[in-house]
Amino acid sequence: MKRLSTGIGGLDRLIAGGIPEGFLVAAVGEPGTGKTIFSLHFAWRGIIEGQKVIYVTTEESRESIVNQAKMFGMDFEGAMRDKQMIIIDALLRSKSDKWNLVELSIEELVSKIIEAKKELGFGEARVVIDSMSAFWLDKPAMARKYSYFVKRVLNKWNMTIVATSQYAITTNFGFGFGIEHVADGIIRFKKLIKGGELKRYLIIEKMRQTPHSLKVHEIEIRDGIGMVVKGPVEYTRDEVTLPKEVREAVIKGVERRELEEKLMEL
Repeated sequence: MKRLSTGIGGLDRLIAGGIPEGFLVAAVGEPGTGKTIFSLHFAWRGIIEGQKVIYVTTEESRESIVNQAKMFGMDFEGAMRDKQMIIIDALLRSKSDKWNLVELSIEELVSKIIEAKKELGFGEARVVIDSMSAFWLDKPAMARKYSYFVKRVLNKWNMTIVATSQYAITTNFGFGFGIEHVADGIIRFKKLIKGGELKRYLIIEKMRQTPHSLKVHEIEIRDGIGMVVKGPVEYTRDEVTLPKEVREAVIKGVERRELEEKLMEL
């Protein structure tokens, strides 16, 4: 089985060398946990290996993504100039820009990605969709259906996909959980305030056909480098026990999730 490096050596070691080619992997977590930076690494590694890369940004402009990548030594601008990468901007939605999404619909998303692949030419491609949540914010019950549609159609085009999805523990399930059912892999990102300092973590919750790590690992975002995976960590009871109001929100979220799944079956 061919595996694609994530571009983060410490993470590759947790998933037997990389993501299996053709997989859809969901990178989920709260805002500020490192999902976009993980996506930048995945895209840049593809460029280094001579693959085609299509990056869809829904919550930042193309310029913002290019500038953020540059902070970690990733030349997305050069890759676009060399016709190896296309960044689809779904934030600004300008009709005058060929690689903007005018309408935030799942059908236009898939159509534009396929158009970009044709433009880039033959060969395997990496796709980043950051984030998928934007397509179902007002209709979370559609998350599973939309995720399945993306996976089913793009799989025919020899694409390996990383799709981010927002998760906020206080609002719980508000962004739709369907992508986690459909995804071949799930990498969950988390953040905590520990000793007055922000700490970030990740865990591989699922990776099909892969003997992956089951431990929580601390991660760091380092200037000029990007994401670095540190060693496994042990949580204390205080760190994993949720406040009463949050636990109640979780219960309500589970009930809502069950209702969403029943609606999907109708």
